[in-house]
Amino acid sequence: MFHLHSSLKYYLYPLPVDMRKSFYTLSGVVNSLMNQNVRDGGVFIFMNRHQNVMKILHMEYAGLVIYHKKLESGRFKLPAFDENTATITINWQDLMAMVQSVRIRSVKPRKIVNKNLLFR
Repeated sequence: MFHLHSSLKYYLYPLPVDMRKSFYTLSGVVNSLMNQNVRDGGVFIFMNRHQNVMKILHMEYAGLVIYHKKLESGRFKLPAFDENTATITINWQDLMAMVQSVRIRSVKPRKIVNKNLLFR
């Protein structure tokens, strides 16, 4: 069941995170780099370097949950932030704007191959 809603507190980690990290290593990022406690009920959002993969860590009733979204194309649009900030506090609407306002990357035109030339 999806338990994220507007009454929760949302924290975005603005630096790129290795998306191989899972429950315990992301919890370590929350504790040591974001100066937060994952057990306080907050929702912690992480992005990879290319901003096309998002992981959301949240403590729910039965334990930790990770929501993972990988874009086929495009990038998540991050809110503006100060580069010296370890944590960006956002709200539900900001998270929805990030997910729904995906910036499409510039598409490189594909080289068209003449199939007739391949079979000579």
